[in-house]
Amino acid sequence: MIYLDSAATTAIRREVLEAMWPYLTGDFGNPSSTHSLGERASAALGEARATVARLLGARVNEVIFTAGGTEADNLALKGIALANPRGRHLVTTPIEHEAVLESCDYLRRHHGFEVTLLPVDGTGLVDPERFAAALRPDTTLASIMFANNEIGTVQPVAELAAVAARAGVPLHSDAVQAAGWLDLDIRQLGLDALTISGHKLGAPKGIGALVVRGRLSLEPVLHGGGQERGARSGTENVVGAVGLATALTLAEQTRVDDAHRVRALRDEFITTVKSTVPDALLTGHETSRLPGHASFCFARTSGEAVLLELERRGVVCSSGSACAAGSDEPSHVLLAVGIDPGLAQTAVRFTFGAGTTAGDLQLAAAAVHEAVLAVRGLTPEPSGGARPPRTGVPAT
Repeated sequence: MIYLDSAATTAIRREVLEAMWPYLTGDFGNPSSTHSLGERASAALGEARATVARLLGARVNEVIFTAGGTEADNLALKGIALANPRGRHLVTTPIEHEAVLESCDYLRRHHGFEVTLLPVDGTGLVDPERFAAALRPDTTLASIMFANNEIGTVQPVAELAAVAARAGVPLHSDAVQAAGWLDLDIRQLGLDALTISGHKLGAPKGIGALVVRGRLSLEPVLHGGGQERGARSGTENVVGAVGLATALTLAEQTRVDDAHRVRALRDEFITTVKSTVPDALLTGHETSRLPGHASFCFARTSGEAVLLELERRGVVCSSGSACAAGSDEPSHVLLAVGIDPGLAQTAVRFTFGAGTTAGDLQLAAAAVHEAVLAVRGLTPEPSGGARPPRTGVPAT
């Protein structure tokens, strides 16, 4: 199997499993317990927090461990908006993850917030001037994702953060897809809050982190025992935190080289697909996109049908956000960038990891050509009826 769905999830890295193992077995204590098992668990949690803080350019007390990116986004939007009553106005974009959009809608319906959805251009980019014009004296928070999960477009986050700072508006960024590919130093970027998720990095599902700069107050969404310095109650996921810290460390060690190598493979893959399927429409920005991201619309097909044909040929990918899988509605992201609803339903997303090889993508590009033609009824079964041999490993 050639795995090209790393934006949905990644396999747990062996080094991450090894780092987690002691806290699944011998050192299984509750970090709030005062005995030695609890103290060892607490020490591991503290070390993991310090590691994440260092890698994200944050202070230790600014890192909050969560159950994943969705919870972290919810806590950022609701927690910052409700605790910092500058006003009742939020600014975001129509291409955000549902965790951000639904949190904004919750604040609108239940707390009287007004939400401005800032339009993006046909590639998914936010115009800094339009962003500046959308900010008001009563804007409490702005949230703009670092890199889009469906089309891969990377926003000029540092420039947008400077605009927000001049207006005195805190800026949160969902960086779930950017982690492991882009520099996420929150202070150098000028961001006020940042979200990441472990299972996009080779850590397990069920762990994420929210970084909130110390000058911002945060209203908790979960109430109970007051863990995470009162920001997020619930017994801490020690093993998940250790896994996230280890995965983030490993990713950062090779991030620049991996991004350079995978970006070259991505560009070759895009060129091949566009040359063999002449009417393939690349979605997102041509150059300002994640290194491991290529997404297309294939006219006169169904995205789901193309996925099935690709899987028959040994290539696993997706039609867009894994969180929206099974929905009959066209992607809100593709609609927001001006793609026709019918064409939007032909979308297929290919996302690569550090383990993706040139051989993988050569076979995948050939499979795309066959699959699209098969769906259009121009060819029968895959050549020889066999899947291509596996040449790489699932991306981690």
